[in-house]
Amino acid sequence: MAALNEIRCYRLYWAGQYLDNPEIQINTALDELDAIPSSHRVTHSSLYSSRPMGPAEQPDYINAVAALETYLEPFPLLRALQAIEQVHKRKRGERWGPRTLDLDLLLYGELILDETDLKIPHPGIAMRAFVIYPLLEIAPSLKLPGLGSIEQIAAAGSPGDVSRVRVN
Repeated sequence: MAALNEIRCYRLYWAGQYLDNPEIQINTALDELDAIPSSHRVTHSSLYSSRPMGPAEQPDYINAVAALETYLEPFPLLRALQAIEQVHKRKRGERWGPRTLDLDLLLYGELILDETDLKIPHPGIAMRAFVIYPLLEIAPSLKLPGLGSIEQIAAAGSPGDVSRVRVN
């Protein structure tokens, strides 16, 4: 059996036009992370609201991050996350367009990976306040491989339009 990997972080966000209650949907997805084989959720952030990336006609998103411990390698873990998205009827269409749920593999320990289907750390992670501030909440001493500490990245940026909506 493979060794237990370091804590990995994932981002969940919800587009309000699809689901009746974003908080319930996020909490359901968090519970579903616990069902990923050979993995368990260690912690998760509060819920944060942010303006959407991409088309402006979308409602604000609700964002959170969660940390997992896992024995899975990156690609099997990505497939498990995509299976959860499918349970939530995720449709892949317009880039940064509306969706029911988006689970991204943001980090995988200290790994730096640049494959066609998977890039770790997630591209643009350091420029996305809706990722940085929830990560800062759950892992204030986190170092992003090749990018520096989460505290330094947060201090250099601005919270912009990100606001905590509920402590989870």
